Amino acid sequence: MAHQPQIKIPATYMRGGTSKGVFFRLDDLPQNCQVPGAPRDHLFMRVIGSPDPYAAQIDGMGGATSSTSKCVILSKSSQPDHDADYLYGQVSIDKAFVDWSGNCGNLSTAAGAFAIHAGLIDPLRIPENGMCVVRIWQANIEKTIIAHVPVSNGQVQETGDFELDGVTFPAAEIVLEFLDPSDDGAEGSSMFPTGNLVDDLDVPGVGTFKATMISAGIPTVFVNAEDIGYSGTELREQINADPEQLARFEKIRVAGALRMGLITTAEEAATRQHTPKIAFVAKPKDYVSSSGKAIQAADIDLLVRALSMGKLHHAMMGTCAVAIGTAAAIPGTLVNLAAGGTAREAVRFGHPSGTLRVGAEAALVNGQWTVTKAIMSRSARILMEGWVRVPGDSF
Repeated sequence: MAHQPQIKIPATYMRGGTSKGVFFRLDDLPQNCQVPGAPRDHLFMRVIGSPDPYAAQIDGMGGATSSTSKCVILSKSSQPDHDADYLYGQVSIDKAFVDWSGNCGNLSTAAGAFAIHAGLIDPLRIPENGMCVVRIWQANIEKTIIAHVPVSNGQVQETGDFELDGVTFPAAEIVLEFLDPSDDGAEGSSMFPTGNLVDDLDVPGVGTFKATMISAGIPTVFVNAEDIGYSGTELREQINADPEQLARFEKIRVAGALRMGLITTAEEAATRQHTPKIAFVAKPKDYVSSSGKAIQAADIDLLVRALSMGKLHHAMMGTCAVAIGTAAAIPGTLVNLAAGGTAREAVRFGHPSGTLRVGAEAALVNGQWTVTKAIMSRSARILMEGWVRVPGDSF
């Protein structure tokens, strides 16, 4: 009986923010995977270990959560005044598809560091000691991200004393700027696709809820925690252990996707799990984070919990943080109202693992809200580098 040998592909396993993923240089991929299509999707699914009916991804690099079922491709940029093109694939855990519909804000941090590690940046632009400014073209959503990556002795500085809730150990701080983060891919190319800061969202079989639907960083549907029976202090297990409630969240997400023009039929949502996100907000309250850390209401502006790929995220997706910061800067949105209802350029919000500060610059121009950039700090670190191996008939 003939057996296909495994092939090995150069790869780097990285943490970026509160996510992990397998990073590839475009040129290192097999020839038929260097272009979009089924071979690339099949390769990434095999690398990660999907689809897995056991939802464990034991036979792959994935960690069986939305935060760890990810692949990234970087290459020298095809765009003027940019250093690297960054393409992100969210690999479904239990279904056979890769979602290319959005960005991963957390792995955007690692993209900047990887671009330097992988030799995609002109060496003359890398200081011996200091800050390397990496201009990244986010190819999924066609937006610019600027990563300020610290460099020590000519190499990316990965260790440091910057602490990020949701990540166990401190590391070096990387500041990210998301330029013009509103998602022009939504119907009408408006940051608010429905034209309203708040809508009455009718969810068949569930009810009608106030919702802010925004396309900034990533399309996101915000609802009030109290409207759906929550306090906003919930931790991951309280949501994810309840299949009935997860199904209700999915119905709200699907209704939001339809209103935002991201899909035309409810059935399409099954192949668009990554976007939009669904999140619920509340005014500040004291709570204890998943690590046991006491979070005081006086230290935060609001509470936010968000779901990714059908489960409550253990911390906060970076792109959703951009949506939070943007919506908080615009008076009248549910996010802004939860934060007190005043104009602001930054908020610190509480999430299941702790807190996060995000800033955004928003302005009303010719009757339309625009955001010039959103800013937040994360960290990144190489966990392993070398090769991944997959059976030769995987793609």
